[in-house]
Amino acid sequence: MTETAPDLTLDEIRQALAPRLARHAAFDGWSAAALDAAGAEIGLPPGQAALAFRGGAVAMIDAWFAYVDRTMAERLPGKTLAAMKIRERISALVTTRLELVDPDREALRRALSILARPAHAAHGAKLGWRAADAMWRAAGDTATDFAYYTKRATLAAVYGATLLAFLDDESEDFADTRAFLARRIDNVMRFEKLKAQLKPDPDRHFSPARFLGRLRYPVR
Repeated sequence: MTETAPDLTLDEIRQALAPRLARHAAFDGWSAAALDAAGAEIGLPPGQAALAFRGGAVAMIDAWFAYVDRTMAERLPGKTLAAMKIRERISALVTTRLELVDPDREALRRALSILARPAHAAHGAKLGWRAADAMWRAAGDTATDFAYYTKRATLAAVYGATLLAFLDDESEDFADTRAFLARRIDNVMRFEKLKAQLKPDPDRHFSPARFLGRLRYPVR
């Protein structure tokens, strides 16, 4: 980056430190020590980086996950995803996120542990929703009705479960996690297919207006 540390805005400091923080959090936790160590890499004096992370550990984790959101979209632009089927897009997006956090798996473990605390559970859910929304947007989803919410809720659940499987995965190139993800997506796709089959035919659905109309004008 061309700017010197004193020239950076707080938002720019957060973006610059996000990936660096994860590396230090693996050893120092999501702490002031990790923050100072990351800040030193871009020339910030001790304590100054904290100005950009007034929310403490949760703010640091939030910034790291936002970095993952941005980098995922950069690595898989729309023109790349457009050639894939929808399940392939989602699989590629989740897998890319896993590849991004893989070097900092211990930092991820510590981050999820913090977000699982009752005091931070709401923020953790918000970050899960944001990740799902980022993936669906990258996949080209344009839903604005109830499907907008169900898609994101479902993907957030799949992604969360996949992250937990990933943390304990010791297989080469996290092959076991990839297989786990494939099974979860299969389950979702089968459910969506069944739901579509069971969806009532609107022409056969009871309509009070149509019923009253037939009382007035009987079908001959």
